[in-house]
Amino acid sequence: MPRVLVSDKLSPTAVQIFKDRGVEVDYLPDLGKDKEKLLEVIGQYDGLAIRSATKVTEKLINAATRLKVVGRAGIGVDNVDIPAASRKGIIVMNTPFGNSITTAEHAVAMVFALARQIPEANASTHAGKWEKNRFMGIEITSKTLGIIGCGNIGSIVATRGVGLKMHVIAFDPFLSDSRAEELGVEKVELDELFARADFITLHTPLTDKTRNIIDAGAIAKMKTGVRIINCARGGLIVEADLVAALKSGKVAGVGIDVFEVEPAEQNELFGMENVVVTPHLGASTTEAQENVALHVAEQMSDYLIKGAVSNAINMPSITAEEAPRLKPFVKLAEVLGAFVGQVTEDPIKEVEILFDGSTATMNTRALISATLAGLIRPQVSDVNMVSAPIMVKERGIIVAEVKRDKSGVFDGYIKLTVKTEHKTRSIAGTCFSDGKPRFIQIKGINLDAEVGQHMLYTTNADAPGIIGLLGTVCGENGVNIANFQLGRNRPGGDAIALLYLDAPFPEKVLEQVRAHKSIDSAKRLHFDVGVA
Repeated sequence: MPRVLVSDKLSPTAVQIFKDRGVEVDYLPDLGKDKEKLLEVIGQYDGLAIRSATKVTEKLINAATRLKVVGRAGIGVDNVDIPAASRKGIIVMNTPFGNSITTAEHAVAMVFALARQIPEANASTHAGKWEKNRFMGIEITSKTLGIIGCGNIGSIVATRGVGLKMHVIAFDPFLSDSRAEELGVEKVELDELFARADFITLHTPLTDKTRNIIDAGAIAKMKTGVRIINCARGGLIVEADLVAALKSGKVAGVGIDVFEVEPAEQNELFGMENVVVTPHLGASTTEAQENVALHVAEQMSDYLIKGAVSNAINMPSITAEEAPRLKPFVKLAEVLGAFVGQVTEDPIKEVEILFDGSTATMNTRALISATLAGLIRPQVSDVNMVSAPIMVKERGIIVAEVKRDKSGVFDGYIKLTVKTEHKTRSIAGTCFSDGKPRFIQIKGINLDAEVGQHMLYTTNADAPGIIGLLGTVCGENGVNIANFQLGRNRPGGDAIALLYLDAPFPEKVLEQVRAHKSIDSAKRLHFDVGVA
């Protein structure tokens, strides 16, 4: 009988589900806070069910000699070392949709609280004061609600805002015109959202692109008297800049549920007027806790008893029978998507995935999911193969699948084509007998390139001196080039270069490369090649 440890506080529903499914379970909800004790006992368990308190570090993973699956009751997996788990063959699952409504409703509650200064008025009245004239509020009807991130939770907030007769505008690189029209929102660029919104609410994950998305520069572009809400992730807002804007009167109020450092026992925002703060309560409702507990217990039990995989961050949903053949191509599909996702900045409108030869006979649903997960992961860091198709559909992106018999020298390959309003990008790849993914065509240019962890991709007109230029810039800045691959469609035509690096390409060096007029574009790429 498999054995699971629940080391954080979960609903009793989860414990009962484990027992009903034939899994032995130990419910020790305070153990996650005791790192040494957890390290001592983790080797006894096949599964670990957690929330946010337990930190699944590489050290803990190395001590977990029996561990097969980690289940996170919730969406965020920041507290799990996913690469370390992957290297040990441990599946990491989450429950991406169990608390969406609850988090969205918390953000809407913040809108009301700020508009009518409800928390301060409540405290004043409880103190025996009658300060009716002090708490002059504003109506939210006809006000402009700006939503940054219009995915699952953001879309729910949008529908609530429309229902409240607000004018809803949204910024999301993946939001299509048709999806925006369906939601009843106006799609805008980020600077326009800053300039027009009376209320701004954040519903985006914390990534390199979204970190500090609201700072002093962004606030300067906003209306005087704007109200800002963050129930998504700490780190999206520069808190010091927010405090300064509140003191100056530029920002009239803020509603914060998440902080740069948690637990937030001290913070400059505490005690300021018209600042509503809550201790990361976005998912804290009875219904949400029941949902995520039920989901994580069901998923973990199904895997431990039946071998079924669902909502996995680092493992595709495939059967045991097809796994050996499919697994390398799942990784290939994810890499192809990640390549295009990292070089594409405009909103994606259409995606076509071509399966040629032997790949057309595989479980293409898993391959499509892997492709889409890789494609949008640069924008949505916690996406997985289960949630990716849903997120893509929510954004109105059209996905087409094409299958055909073997048409070239390869037994089978996958070709991804992505269309934006201005460009069409394509890339193709295959797996050889070693199971490693390889690029065989980029921008219609044939080549044979392995996938490296850290890479630089450049495009240019075919002309002498480009490789020398790249080598000189890298050498002058201490960047070591381990290998490189070149390709062109014809002499003097379009050319590409892939440089394999020992470490991530520094931003300042990237700017130097881009500054050369002979380089059309330069993008640094990262691939998690360690996950097979």
